[in-house]
Amino acid sequence: MKKHLVRIALGLAAIMVFLGHAARYYEIPLVNQLEATVYDMRLRLTMPGTLDPRIVIVDIDERSLGIEGRWPWRRDRLGLLLDRLFDEYKARAVGFDVVFAERDESSGLNILRELSQNELKAVPAFRPALDRLAPTLEFDHIFADKMRGRPVVLGYYFNQAPDASAIRVGAVPEPVLPKGVFQGRNVRPSRWTGYGANLPELQAAAASAGHFNPLPDADGITRRVPMLAEWGGAYYEPLSLAMLRLLIDSPPVLAGFTDAPRWAREYPGLEWLDVGPYRIPVDADVAALVPYRGPERSFRYISAADVLEGKAARADLENKIVLVGATAPGLLDLRAAPVGSVYPGVEIHANMIAGMLDGRIKQMPPYVLGAEFSLLALAGLVMALVLPLLNPLRASLVTLVVLAGVVATNILVWQFGNLVLPLASGVLLVALLFGLNMSYGFFVESRAKRQITGLFGQYVPPELVDEMSAHPERFSMEGESREMSVLFSDVRGFTTISEGLDPKELSRLMNEFLTPLTQVIYRRRGTIDKYMGDCIMAFWGAPLADPQHTRNAVLAGLEMLASMDALQPQFRSRGWPALHIGVGVNSGRMSVGNMGSEIRVAYTVMGDAVNLASRLEGLTKKYGVGMIVGEATRAACKDLAFRELDRVRAKGKNEPVAIFEPLGPVEALEKAARDELSLWQQALKFYRAQDWDMAELQLINLQRAHPGKALYVEFIERVAMFRRQPPGPGWDGAWTFETK
Repeated sequence: MKKHLVRIALGLAAIMVFLGHAARYYEIPLVNQLEATVYDMRLRLTMPGTLDPRIVIVDIDERSLGIEGRWPWRRDRLGLLLDRLFDEYKARAVGFDVVFAERDESSGLNILRELSQNELKAVPAFRPALDRLAPTLEFDHIFADKMRGRPVVLGYYFNQAPDASAIRVGAVPEPVLPKGVFQGRNVRPSRWTGYGANLPELQAAAASAGHFNPLPDADGITRRVPMLAEWGGAYYEPLSLAMLRLLIDSPPVLAGFTDAPRWAREYPGLEWLDVGPYRIPVDADVAALVPYRGPERSFRYISAADVLEGKAARADLENKIVLVGATAPGLLDLRAAPVGSVYPGVEIHANMIAGMLDGRIKQMPPYVLGAEFSLLALAGLVMALVLPLLNPLRASLVTLVVLAGVVATNILVWQFGNLVLPLASGVLLVALLFGLNMSYGFFVESRAKRQITGLFGQYVPPELVDEMSAHPERFSMEGESREMSVLFSDVRGFTTISEGLDPKELSRLMNEFLTPLTQVIYRRRGTIDKYMGDCIMAFWGAPLADPQHTRNAVLAGLEMLASMDALQPQFRSRGWPALHIGVGVNSGRMSVGNMGSEIRVAYTVMGDAVNLASRLEGLTKKYGVGMIVGEATRAACKDLAFRELDRVRAKGKNEPVAIFEPLGPVEALEKAARDELSLWQQALKFYRAQDWDMAELQLINLQRAHPGKALYVEFIERVAMFRRQPPGPGWDGAWTFETK
């Protein structure tokens, strides 16, 4: 146990962080965000997803606005709507998810009264006619009369602002619980300072009223509705609860308390509200979770215009609970919900009514904080104390078991206990403890492997060492024959350059250019064979097989040339001479493995293909190019463009070989380069056909366009020589080099 104390201590520290969050000493935003996401996921997976036939939404939709005109409509039309719903369609109850805070003066009655006092005062018949017509133009009175004696619930809203600037419009209904009812208890419902309510005349005529304030979470999504909202010290019910109470003869709202233990003096104890035969679970904010049935339109929608025109089917509304609300986008009653980013606010009330009737509202009482704390402590301690003692496989199995236990417990209490327990915090803690243990084990127990990587990383890229160490049985240092590619690079004129520098300066110069060249080789998965002064030898295809060894070698060579060009300004600033390298690459079958003597061996490559690569590097200066590759290399790189430079016969070899200069990716070749390449190929064709005049003409044109290019100068000199000493009819076009 002692050797695992560090891991155990790290685990206990992680547990304490999560327990502090569970006890609400502070908040971890990531945990809260994930908790909300997990809640939404559970809700979507378990909601009924069926249409509830008991509740109907009379929709103020775009079609209704097109027929009746823009909102607000005349109150006499709303009175007609009530007549239709109750007298013709026999609705059970009607709730309005709209507020009527301003008087309806659309009839023009006030203007007519003003005319009777002024311009039309002298017209004797005008005032009596106006008195007869006035009752038909008092639209607010008409609407109030239509509500009176009928089961109609109005909606209103609370707002939040400093008391001095709080807006209070209209008349709020009587509270369901009076001021001071929770005195001495730690009950903390949502508190509001202002409201926008209905005209007093309308409020007095309605059977009841309820607020339609949601309680959005930090992410803006509506998951809860405050079942008691505090204003002025008294407590007010939401529209959904007001509708439920109206349906069951308006019983009182009773607060349900549990006795808190002595050590939990801050526990409010308010866990539910009793309304007649219905019990509504509430959380610490005296809010209830919205029991969404499904996505939008889990209830029947009927256009308000169809009701006003009498076109709706009676069976769709008879004995139904009716909510009048708006889905038209311009009326701004659309909210974000767990089941849809744009969700009608009126359907939230419908879900609440259905959930209360069915007893489907999930419980999230304040004591879930204690349950979360206990589960985190239990699962965390098991993980923190047991995982350090196990090997990775057993630790993974224990983690899966603990994780399954946490998730299964949560799902069981959700589905069968109707209780919402936090899940994300437990899953995150288990994952974090597992990650801490595995990471610690990796960094400590793989120290030997990293030391080996540090040693061999001087020659082979660390990622290749990692791949080899994963399956060491697949690799051997014994000699074998493979298809590979080899690269040589050498600094031109380095002997002369080194003579002008003192040893320390020369050492710094060597490091400055060898380091970036080596990094290029490593990036291209090459293996450094050896450094020979200013020369680098590298190969591809061993110890790890590389199907792209030719392409990687060629691209490494091109990138090495680019790296040297990028170093020149830095060299000039230090007073160092400019350095230029030549690169030779060849591919073919080579012998690779540990080679040397009993005293010293080295992992290296040998063979004719290796020797040719070295000679190709030596030819770069002769042809004035940065890089030369052999025929096999060129043939394997179909997506790269090459310039055929010549056919050469190396010293000691009878068969000529073609040599090529790589130009880069074919698709990246600019038009000027393609044109130059085409002219050069024509010149080479004339040269090999011994058409010296045409060859010379093409070469001179190329030289004029690219003055000083050694390749064209070389071939112009050859043409002049062959004019004096023709090679003869059996000439194969190859140039023979007498030196290495």
